[in-house]
Amino acid sequence: MEREKVVLCGASTYEQKYYFNPQFSALPQQIQDELKITCVIFTSQISCVFTMEFDEEGNLDFVVQPNDDFAFDEIGSGLKIKELQRTKQELWEELELYYKVFFLGQKMEEN
Repeated sequence: MEREKVVLCGASTYEQKYYFNPQFSALPQQIQDELKITCVIFTSQISCVFTMEFDEEGNLDFVVQPNDDFAFDEIGSGLKIKELQRTKQELWEELELYYKVFFLGQKMEEN
């Protein structure tokens, strides 16, 4: 049975709203604030709906949905995602580990 994707958070430039999945309320407030800032800035710069979602295996995906908007910046979207992946790599890896352990029940690997 295939699991559905789980939305961590997201924002919409069209509705000017931010969403944070209450299932993740145990995350420290600083992390929640960082996610909010990241989503809101992304949508304000790119003009889209932006979500962060965990796939079936616990990988964090960045999903961009334009709304047939001439202001949507497709090239900027790809560049911004690559920048986020690079500059906040440690945060994304920690969120994936958190999801895999607490939601998927995987054991932590010892180094």
